[in-house]
Amino acid sequence: MTTIQIIDGRAEGDQGRTFLPAMGRNWLLPVYDLFTRFARVGALHDRTVELAGIQPGQSVLDVGSGTGNLAFAVLRAVPGVSVTAHDPDAGALRIAARKAGRRGVRLSLVQGYADRLLPEDGSIDHVVSSLALHHVDDAGRGGFGREAYRVLKPGGRVTIVDFGAPDHGPGHEHEHGHRHGHRHGHRHEHRHEGSRQGRPRAAGIVDLLTDAGFADAREIDHIEHRFGPITIVQATR
Repeated sequence: MTTIQIIDGRAEGDQGRTFLPAMGRNWLLPVYDLFTRFARVGALHDRTVELAGIQPGQSVLDVGSGTGNLAFAVLRAVPGVSVTAHDPDAGALRIAARKAGRRGVRLSLVQGYADRLLPEDGSIDHVVSSLALHHVDDAGRGGFGREAYRVLKPGGRVTIVDFGAPDHGPGHEHEHGHRHGHRHGHRHEHRHEGSRQGRPRAAGIVDLLTDAGFADAREIDHIEHRFGPITIVQATR
């Protein structure tokens, strides 16, 4: 089994910084992957990878990676990619490391926060993030946008999937919104217990990327999921 190391990429003074765990409580982490399978989150990851347009040999940074499920979707779909999973939760990264070891895949793991990314300026082809930004406050989301812009190469792309209502305002790509996935007669609002953060609308994610310097931030897909509306937003450096 391959041994995977976790790099501590936290800035000085960040070691004691708090964060909201993937399921709202640390003790729920062992059932996180079981829950995501039940919730069919894998289909969201596959769709995100498809829309990201990642090419063989490129570098990918998964921000808010949790136990690495989006990172593994990238590795399955695209040969020869270099993937780094970035998350503040050391416990989630240890699970990702064990999964990578069992699968015999190369995966870099970094413990750090979304608004302080480890890669050097202009070193990454793609930044991706799945169901993570709603865990972060407004200042942190703004910091993530600026950091994504910083680490991307010119022409690099950021693709974000998160909870959010569709944006039907100016510049919205789909006149009626492209919907796929599972439909139900009623909807459950999926909100992590104890979450202090709200869910940004699609327009909110577009705005934070625009404010960070991206010129073409836009919603590219909308999915009616069993736990609420999901939006995928993309921008190019």
